[in-house]
Amino acid sequence: MNLGSNEMDLLQAFDEHHRPVFRFAYRLTGSVADAEDVVQACFLELLRPDCSYDPERAPLRTWLFGVARNQSLKRIRQRGSAILSESSNAPTPENEILRGELERVVQQAVMSLPEQQREVLILAHYEQVPLVEIATILGTEVGAVKSRLQRARGNLREALAAYAPKVEQKP
Repeated sequence: MNLGSNEMDLLQAFDEHHRPVFRFAYRLTGSVADAEDVVQACFLELLRPDCSYDPERAPLRTWLFGVARNQSLKRIRQRGSAILSESSNAPTPENEILRGELERVVQQAVMSLPEQQREVLILAHYEQVPLVEIATILGTEVGAVKSRLQRARGNLREALAAYAPKVEQKP
């Protein structure tokens, strides 16, 4: 199906989906520029006459996340490794600096996860995508998605343990 035949449908789809697709691409690539390029590539794909989107197979959101995933992974591979985003210009009060530091630590921990765990974690926690839809996006079983998500959470728990010393550790 080609949404490009109806300009209003394409604009409505862009308005509805570009922010979550951007956030997903940004969290996968760690780069604002790459995420913007990924969003552009996703919506340009809808304009192509041979566009692979089929509303009978999956919702538009699912298809867009799948294209964004593929485009993001392609960019990461071309770069050779994931690049962490530049630190933001945090205000000078101490609490803002500490918050910014913690955000960077969490971002680094997420970016250090294996690719399959990272993308499942980002879709499930940051984008609130249901597990069934994640399985469709990744072309895998729901059980595999659950397993990857559980491993990602465990790896993050280990990586961030020093920042939550009062949390009881399981024996």
